[in-house]
Amino acid sequence: MSDQKDTLSPMSAPEFLASLAQVGPIMRDAVVSGNWKVLAGMLGPGYRGFVQHIGKRASSTKMPSSHAVHFDWEYRRDNAEMSRLYENAKKSQWNCSVDIDWNRDIDPFDPNVMLLPEEVFPVQDLPTYQKLNTKEKAIQRHALLAWLLSQFLHGEQGALYAAAQVTEAVPWLDAKLYGSTQVVDEGRHVETFYHYLENKLEKRYEINDNLYVVIDMLMTDSRWDMKFLGMQIMIEGLALGAFSTIRNLTQEPMLKDFLKYIITDEARHVHFGVLSLKDYIAELSDAERREREDWTFEVSLFLRNRFLAHEFYDEFYAHAISRATWDKLVLESQFMDIFRKTMFKRIIPNLKRIGLLSDRIRPYYNELGLLAYENHKNATQLSAKELLDEDEVLIGSEMGAHHH
Repeated sequence: MSDQKDTLSPMSAPEFLASLAQVGPIMRDAVVSGNWKVLAGMLGPGYRGFVQHIGKRASSTKMPSSHAVHFDWEYRRDNAEMSRLYENAKKSQWNCSVDIDWNRDIDPFDPNVMLLPEEVFPVQDLPTYQKLNTKEKAIQRHALLAWLLSQFLHGEQGALYAAAQVTEAVPWLDAKLYGSTQVVDEGRHVETFYHYLENKLEKRYEINDNLYVVIDMLMTDSRWDMKFLGMQIMIEGLALGAFSTIRNLTQEPMLKDFLKYIITDEARHVHFGVLSLKDYIAELSDAERREREDWTFEVSLFLRNRFLAHEFYDEFYAHAISRATWDKLVLESQFMDIFRKTMFKRIIPNLKRIGLLSDRIRPYYNELGLLAYENHKNATQLSAKELLDEDEVLIGSEMGAHHH
């Protein structure tokens, strides 16, 4: 990380101490499984993200990457299911510049076409929010959507680099060929989210520290299967749930349009992850499998508990309520409830399919109420259309239950 010191903005002693005070509870939460090898792997990324705030304090970040690049000189094509996925990916390419009508005007503050419905806005019951006029409330809903989409943008950049690394490192040619299509997909997602944020919403946020830590962990781990596990199963699984939630809640047509394209891509990516890992993980030693089970659970905690929009809080609510009160408010909100249900409905069945939901780890997920999803279809059993239809029904029923 020494290359970064010239580009990092200076950090004052009080800022450093305040960051250090915050990282204690975060890292304590991050070792629920008690696996110290997993904790050791999190310490470097945790320090760089939570204490140094590297994602926020420099215009770019350099991360050391030490994975082995695997060449296949026999060019064997012997994985029929992976080959079908590759053919499907080639047929399903779309062009952000052509297939999305960017000429449509968007008024982010139009009360008749809400970016996010007020009934799921986490702060709707706060007196501070209720005192605002209609325009001020719309400004906050616009900002929260910009925060969410900004984190999607940053996550897609991480996915772009992870897909490139995995394509180099995975040992099978069929997987390399499919991986090449995912690199194109992720580049297109970065382009789309950036264009929408810059030219339509005209507001973009820095990367959230929690997301930075997960990306740092993936980029700097030398094992290809850990990159796969973190990106294809966890981050892409999160993306499927998050994108479906936003697509079903927003009334903004352009956002609905391009999220459908992106969700279709992401469904293939998760399918790719399950195909690549199910046999590989079965051949690992018990100790190696335990490490991956515990690591995956800790990442689940990051994804479940840490998507808390602190940058939005700092902008609008830091003067009014404490961060602890804010965290409780967001975690217990209807929006986060829907978000968690769609997210883990996609992740848990895939963990079970690849062999990372053993009797040893199950009680940890059960305590979080996440085992309810284990018998849902995994990514290899679910088409993109079925996934879109399922989430539309789930989110519609959640919204209906809220109204009643």
